[in-house]
Amino acid sequence: MKRFSGSAFTALIVLLLSSIYYGLTASSPYNKPLEWKTGVALYSFNRVSFSNALAKADSAGAKWVEGFFFHKLGSEFKGHSIPLLPDDEVALMKAMLDQKGLKMKSLYAGGKDETEWKAYFVFAKKMGIEILTCEPDRKHWDLLDSLAGKYQMKVALHEHARGSSQYWHPDSVLAAIGGRPNFGACADLGHWARSGLDPVECLKRLEGHVINVHLKDLDTFDNLKANDVVVGSGVLDYPAIIRELKRQNYAGLAYVEREANWNNNMQDVRQALNYLAKLADQ
Repeated sequence: MKRFSGSAFTALIVLLLSSIYYGLTASSPYNKPLEWKTGVALYSFNRVSFSNALAKADSAGAKWVEGFFFHKLGSEFKGHSIPLLPDDEVALMKAMLDQKGLKMKSLYAGGKDETEWKAYFVFAKKMGIEILTCEPDRKHWDLLDSLAGKYQMKVALHEHARGSSQYWHPDSVLAAIGGRPNFGACADLGHWARSGLDPVECLKRLEGHVINVHLKDLDTFDNLKANDVVVGSGVLDYPAIIRELKRQNYAGLAYVEREANWNNNMQDVRQALNYLAKLADQ
């Protein structure tokens, strides 16, 4: 039997260990692309009509958009608002989206009673919307879960910052989700940071429940008056956030929501989408 020299044996061990290491890391969830669906929340363009907001989203490179119920839609909609659009204006809204090659699969909604909530679900079903993002009163939890089941949709519980939303902490979101199969979470990363919560830890707490994400960045942490800045230029650790979403195999919707530079923020959204795409592909 041929004997290995000490140096040859050491080299063989190093080679074997390297193969094991690189084999493990090659299959690591952190080294695969993030298969999410990125776009822009139209609230970023709330100073312009629906048609102009879509044009901005398209120019920024978005493929997915999230609408919001208090959008002043423009003269084409004859003063009507979401969700009370007649069928011809629903068709017009769908045609506007199709013309730009955009998909609107979620809507930020706000109902005050059963009649209003049902109107949102009826409108959303006509539009092909699959998720209502909202912050419903506790008394409406079971109602919304029932309506979501009836219309084959999901409810994404959105959180504003501490002091302005009952859902500001992941534990309150989980309390609402419990026992309600059609409820999930909208992870608003910026509002968590405003509230002094680590977005990565919040995502971990809500693992398996996140069905859409709002992507923001801030100039300071744990400050309810923090200023919104371009994603990737502030205090949020987006490389760590992306790693966590990869670990969770997140494949849902995610929207840049730029809440500053209101009249000229299309390039900010484009910059954010390009930055996030590079992180997601690493």
